[in-house]
Amino acid sequence: MTTNSVSPMTESDILKEAERIISTAQSQGITLRLLGGTAIGFRCPSAKRSSVSRKYPDIDLVGFKRQSRELREIFPRLGYEPNQMFNALRGGSRLMFFDLTKKRRIDIFLDYFDMCHKIDLKDRLTLEPLTIPLADLLATKLQIFKTNEKDFKDIIAMLLDHDVVDSDQPDAINRERLAKLCADDWGIYKTFTIVIDKTAKVLDSFDLPPNDKETVRERLRRISDMIEKEPKSMKWKMRAKVGEKKVWYMLPDDMAD
Repeated sequence: MTTNSVSPMTESDILKEAERIISTAQSQGITLRLLGGTAIGFRCPSAKRSSVSRKYPDIDLVGFKRQSRELREIFPRLGYEPNQMFNALRGGSRLMFFDLTKKRRIDIFLDYFDMCHKIDLKDRLTLEPLTIPLADLLATKLQIFKTNEKDFKDIIAMLLDHDVVDSDQPDAINRERLAKLCADDWGIYKTFTIVIDKTAKVLDSFDLPPNDKETVRERLRRISDMIEKEPKSMKWKMRAKVGEKKVWYMLPDDMAD
């Protein structure tokens, strides 16, 4: 289905475009929230600092699976072409659309963020107006087993700008949410703790003032402490006995931005 001749012009600024998409969807009763780099761009002033800044080429979103049909209908009206093959094969869990003019991809996860690990977001989508909550946003970065520079930049920006607390609060990272994710799934626990350790080690390679580096390290420590103290489920304990003898993560072909 070709819609370019009747589609509205999409915004050149990716953050403005993300706002337009979410606002338009909301006006029609469709719930969408940002994740990935564009969400970091909205929530983290430090993401504009040269030491941790990066480009955001695409827009990653999460919505409700029950609204899949509405999502398939609204995106062509917003100026996007559906990835017909992808949506036919994976439309039960994920949808993809393209802005062919600006060469921009829209990736929509449904109910779950499912990459290296599967994280249930169904009950988290209405807690914040524009993005998923900060704890969940950080979780989508800590779950990346093969962490690269842009992922470290995102993690550092989040921890520079947001305190770590023990409940869902605006503009703070709920470490209890992260600890509970880890307590129920040994694989998530293993990857989170590996990435937390890696982030602490690579901090010195970033051009940041010493006090900023210490802020990030201290917040990583507080998250790690809560993860270790949280009582683990029986499922966690059974999987922990197997340990690294069995691979505990997936390596998707197309990692989210």
